[in-house]
Amino acid sequence: MDYIAPPFKVSFKGILFDMDGTIIDSTAAVVKHWHTVGKEIGVDPEVILQTSHGRRSIDMLKVLSPEKANWEYVRHMEGLLPKLHGGDAVEIPGARALLDVLIAARAPWTIVTSGTEPLVNGWLDVLQLPHPEHLVTAESVANGKPDPACYELGRSKLGLGADAEVLVVEDSPAGIRAGKAAGCKVLGVVTSHTMEQVLAAEPDWVVRDLRSVAMVACGGDGGDVTLQIADALATSSGSTKGAEMKN
Repeated sequence: MDYIAPPFKVSFKGILFDMDGTIIDSTAAVVKHWHTVGKEIGVDPEVILQTSHGRRSIDMLKVLSPEKANWEYVRHMEGLLPKLHGGDAVEIPGARALLDVLIAARAPWTIVTSGTEPLVNGWLDVLQLPHPEHLVTAESVANGKPDPACYELGRSKLGLGADAEVLVVEDSPAGIRAGKAAGCKVLGVVTSHTMEQVLAAEPDWVVRDLRSVAMVACGGDGGDVTLQIADALATSSGSTKGAEMKN
């Protein structure tokens, strides 16, 4: 399999983006931060890092350090990350350009993330990326990914019903599964996990990063957002992972 599928178009009523691994890459910062936090709470940082990506910190702490599994601690701990390691995060290629075009066209979009509000807004500020009008964070739902509640809430915040065609853009297997369980189409990006790990979560399409995604039409308020996806993953026979969706 290779990223050689010819361009195709898909249309949606709204787009829900994961944050880390989809819009930004804060891997270097997260590694440094969890090493510091792990030593502070007496948990091997490598154990934390093996399961941290795509999951809420509070869910990990419930297992690894229950006395720290409260929102006051988690919000404070995560809020320090952009402040202490802001220079270690970068944009995912193509993310800023895509968001800028969506905003200019008034296309419905938001961020649905396993991070807390201080973490998300901290990174958006540091990298000078746009803030969505409606944000879904770790504090917004009772259960984190792969539970679909976060993406169901994100769809609702865009004013869309359960029957609306919505695209989730995700990098983590837990997030991909959450999007699929919420009844959304899912575009997987291979940034933080291997191709095999992403495919195992069964997204509808797979690309390297957001340079493969371009908005080609938008109906404005309430209209369809049409994306062109290029260089998607294709099987050895040349077919695209997933099929073009026609509306």
